[in-house]
Amino acid sequence: MNVLTLSIKQKYFDEILAGKKTHEYREIRPTNAKKYITYLCGGKEYKADEELPEEGEIELKPIKYDAIKLLTGEYKGKRPYMIIEVKSAEAVILTDDNGDDIVYEYQGEEYLAAQMDYTLGKVLEKHID
Repeated sequence: MNVLTLSIKQKYFDEILAGKKTHEYREIRPTNAKKYITYLCGGKEYKADEELPEEGEIELKPIKYDAIKLLTGEYKGKRPYMIIEVKSAEAVILTDDNGDDIVYEYQGEEYLAAQMDYTLGKVLEKHID
């Protein structure tokens, strides 16, 4: 089983456990993209840190995870966690009020604002003190 491990605030952890929060969103940045997506361009798949071609339309392809391990609490000792099923994942390019792509800059390079949208399923395992 392919499991993505993420930290989460206690409030959202509790909402997911209670079944009130059914989606988990994560911002895709140049520093974390390879954890969430690969790129498709011209029928070829590229890892996030590989060089993409200058020409052609680029599609974001979510990396397939079966579950997400959500950890909360302080970074010491045994932290409360849950492992929750991922029903689906979508990489979404963010746009402004005019429908234009939002562009940020990181270390002199421009990148599109994007986020992962994970649809959560059932809790597979949990450990709460």
